[in-house]
Amino acid sequence: MIAAPAMLSSVLALAEGPLDAHAAPELRWAGLALLLPLISGVLCLLCGWMKVRSKLPAALTIAALGGAFATILRLQGAVGETPVVINLFDWISWTWGDGSRFHGFTANVDLYIDRLTVFWMLFVTGLGTLIALYASEYMESDVGKGYTRFFGAVSIFLFAMGCLVMGGNLVMLYLGWEGVGLASYLLIGYYFTKPEAVAAAKKAFIVNRIGDLGLALALFLIWQCYGTVEYAALWKAIEAAPASSEWTAQAIPWLLMLGAFGKSAQLPLYVWLPDAMEGPTPVSALIHAATMVTAGVYLIARMFPLFIVNPDALAAVAWVGGLTALLAATIGMAQYDMKRIWAYSTISQLGYMFLGLGVGTTFGASYHVFTHAFFKALLFLTAGAVMHGFAGQLDIRKLSGLLKVPGFRLVSLLAVLGCFWLAAFPFTAAFFSKDEILVSAFTAKDERVHVLGWIGLVVAALTAYYTFRVGFRVFFGPVKYEPGDEHHGHDDHQDHGHDHGHAHGSHGASAAHGGHGHHGEFHPHGPRWAIRVPLVLIAVGAMLAGWPSYRTMLNHGEPNWVKTQVAQSSAYQGVAAESHGSHDDHAAAPTAAEGEHAHADHGHLVLGMDAHTAVGRLGSLACIAGILVSLYLHLINRGAADALRRTLMGSIATRWIVVGAERKWLVDEFYDWVIRLPLRLVANILSAIDELLLDAGIVNGIGALPAAFGRLFRPLYGGVVQGYAVTMAGGVALVAAWVIWIWLRGAN
Repeated sequence: MIAAPAMLSSVLALAEGPLDAHAAPELRWAGLALLLPLISGVLCLLCGWMKVRSKLPAALTIAALGGAFATILRLQGAVGETPVVINLFDWISWTWGDGSRFHGFTANVDLYIDRLTVFWMLFVTGLGTLIALYASEYMESDVGKGYTRFFGAVSIFLFAMGCLVMGGNLVMLYLGWEGVGLASYLLIGYYFTKPEAVAAAKKAFIVNRIGDLGLALALFLIWQCYGTVEYAALWKAIEAAPASSEWTAQAIPWLLMLGAFGKSAQLPLYVWLPDAMEGPTPVSALIHAATMVTAGVYLIARMFPLFIVNPDALAAVAWVGGLTALLAATIGMAQYDMKRIWAYSTISQLGYMFLGLGVGTTFGASYHVFTHAFFKALLFLTAGAVMHGFAGQLDIRKLSGLLKVPGFRLVSLLAVLGCFWLAAFPFTAAFFSKDEILVSAFTAKDERVHVLGWIGLVVAALTAYYTFRVGFRVFFGPVKYEPGDEHHGHDDHQDHGHDHGHAHGSHGASAAHGGHGHHGEFHPHGPRWAIRVPLVLIAVGAMLAGWPSYRTMLNHGEPNWVKTQVAQSSAYQGVAAESHGSHDDHAAAPTAAEGEHAHADHGHLVLGMDAHTAVGRLGSLACIAGILVSLYLHLINRGAADALRRTLMGSIATRWIVVGAERKWLVDEFYDWVIRLPLRLVANILSAIDELLLDAGIVNGIGALPAAFGRLFRPLYGGVVQGYAVTMAGGVALVAAWVIWIWLRGAN
């Protein structure tokens, strides 16, 4: 953890960092990055209202997202090292009292553009455009049905993500935060006639509400402590009051952390992300690669000046990230649904990113977000292409040798390429980004954090194993496949994680399921250009993502491009001083936080080697070992994997490992018993009290009294004259009796 003097010095150093923003009204055209997806969403709504039965919604969405990407490319060249604030229009401006900073609230529709903003939006809009192009073919079976609804939700998703990243204040960030939550609910539950999809959408929405509450409370406390929610003013306010001991100021990073853990699926709020696979595959790629799950990493990187003043919060981020990476990797090893494996892989890789943030390398975390975005999009979209061609089949035990199947050779090659990148094979892009995080963990001043470095290496080996478990089983080996039981283009797949058979259909002659095939045979159909082109472009992007590190290797004086992007932003304190290069006049000396926490101890040895050398060698060894084990168990001798499982299941001492991993360590069941069941029990008790005591007993009971009295006297007024005479006589008799009784009491 960061020492207190270092913490104070690092915050005071904010005055020297690239945080002094200036207004740039001439760049208002940057608002097109938000406006174009919004327009496409409205046009998709109109297409739905007009019952358009063509691919027009897809064309509108692709054009809008492509325009947004072009806008960001232009913005990359127009914005310098100093952040700019672009006012689009005034929105909220309240003042009261004497009008001082604690007697007013301002949140206009502004854009805060620094290098981190542009960097993030480049892959958000770029990958969003390619995924939309892919979806235009993938979702074509829904043309005339849910096609417009799908692309309308995609447009909302990208608009909301743009507000989150580009917004000039925390209110816009929060609106974008909630917007991506809404869009994810709509897209995960796209197949709303399927109970599993509806349940997954509700689960994602509810779990994220927990994190969103933390973000909302953090927003309130930031205004209370610093008097503003606008980034440009907030950095100056932090500079003026760097290390407040008030509990409200100390609580802010913990609440921000809660919001980040919910959106980015970290312990204990990760359970929604695997179930999100019930949405269409392009949605999975969109959520996992570039948009929703990266929002938590962006939040902490953007608000790093608030985290740097609370070392305990940073330590918590690191430990949660490391443990999440380990837990998710163990679960991913034992799943059988291809998309679900990639989902747990995403959770694990996000754990790496949070580990990097916690140990002080915002560069390492951001770089891993960048590299991961490409290869994870590639893996999900290749899985979708397989699913599209094999009638929804994703069970890795029922697919084999697709590299030899006509129409799927390109898809298979690209999927294997993605496997190498996810496994962080030496000198791939992920190899460099992951090593940056692990080096920071091993060189942290707090020796307890070094444990996280070793955990990261273990996770690297597990990642290589389960990644190539999919690669070797599905794309190599003898050609065998069995179609799924769904119509093409739908993702109504089931989780086959507890089906332990290994039956395969015969090549080209598998029994048809659900009416697929022709004359009793199933023939897979390969993807067309609208799927192939995005896959190739994303694969190229995955390879080019390592170019900044390659240039640094070839020319040691060349600064890493990603480092310069992060260094010229509010996250600059998590970048080593030398990364500023010639772009920063204050790069000569590191901040105290950097010196004490991230990379100060350059002489630290790991197994007798320099940390950078040791991590490179150990990481490579872990990756290669995982691949070799997977090669033997899932390609050379697939029967050995079954034998190993039977052996583990045959012993009480080891059975729990297999059962626990396959059943996801019973975390969902734990939540059911500890949280959902007690809440449902309390809700039913309160409902019974409301219905029986409050409604039936008190409200309805009091209302029933007049009716009861009415029924008592109703016979006296039956409309018969003789009855009225008897009633009158009876009344006279009662009055007379009462008078006589009073007279007798007085006489006595």
